[in-house]
Amino acid sequence: MKLITPPSLQKGDTIAIVAPAGILKNRKYVIDNAKKLAESWGLKVIYGKHMFNQAHHFAGTDDERCQDFQDALDNPNIKAIWSARGGYGSVRILDKLDFSKFKQNPKWIIGYSDITAFHNHIHTIGVETIHGIMGASMQDKPEVIEKSVISLRKALFGERLRYETSFSKYNRQGEFKGELVGGNIAILTSMLGSNSQISTDNKILFIEEIGEYKYSIDRMLQSLKRAGYFTKVKGIIVGDMTKIKKNSTPWGSSIEQLILEVIPKNVPIVFNFPAGHEPDNRALIMGRTVNVSVLEKKAIIKFN
Repeated sequence: MKLITPPSLQKGDTIAIVAPAGILKNRKYVIDNAKKLAESWGLKVIYGKHMFNQAHHFAGTDDERCQDFQDALDNPNIKAIWSARGGYGSVRILDKLDFSKFKQNPKWIIGYSDITAFHNHIHTIGVETIHGIMGASMQDKPEVIEKSVISLRKALFGERLRYETSFSKYNRQGEFKGELVGGNIAILTSMLGSNSQISTDNKILFIEEIGEYKYSIDRMLQSLKRAGYFTKVKGIIVGDMTKIKKNSTPWGSSIEQLILEVIPKNVPIVFNFPAGHEPDNRALIMGRTVNVSVLEKKAIIKFN
């Protein structure tokens, strides 16, 4: 099944910034900077009504966050939904949402980290999404996130994406092609056994992670392996593995070696792709077919 591509944005289009997960305490100025960025592209921006609410860990209650997301899904004048931040909470509203109008009028859903829950669920519906920076990313200096911003704009406005990665001695060479799926490892694992679980058969899997122990990453990857994620996968793209915690008992190998031990030896792998929880977080179109060439000195990723 070929996935549906939401319409590319045009100047004058309206997008919504909503917070489906973590709290935005003292971050209104950051989200306002995101609004200014989108407006500089010629877009109109509206905020979710409850976005700056506070309900303990979350940006409002589950019902409030769900209402903001549902309103944006149902409004035909909104052409994209940009997540304000991740954190945790998206999974709590997934089953409360009605995607029927979204199916009739697809639009871009944008975010990363906890927003992997949406990427996975919407992939099963048959619509492409964008793994990219969020509103809260505007807390970083413009020069640090410049490439991330440029790549997001290209993805939204229908320009072709092409990337070259730096050399990694851990890369496994090969050429492969397929639909891109994946996201944050912890969220991928949490989707197992649900109607939001993705299939990786004949696809390319992207993974990234933050703030975990190596043994925890291994445990999650082993769970994905046992669920068949690496049996028929075409290839793996590994993004940032950020702020890996140190355990009292050393793991004994690098994070790259850990991953290589889990992934079958016949599966080509690209390491060091700039996407994840670092300021250089390039946009990826989830569900889009990509061509990957892992060469001796670099890797080339081209989106169709």
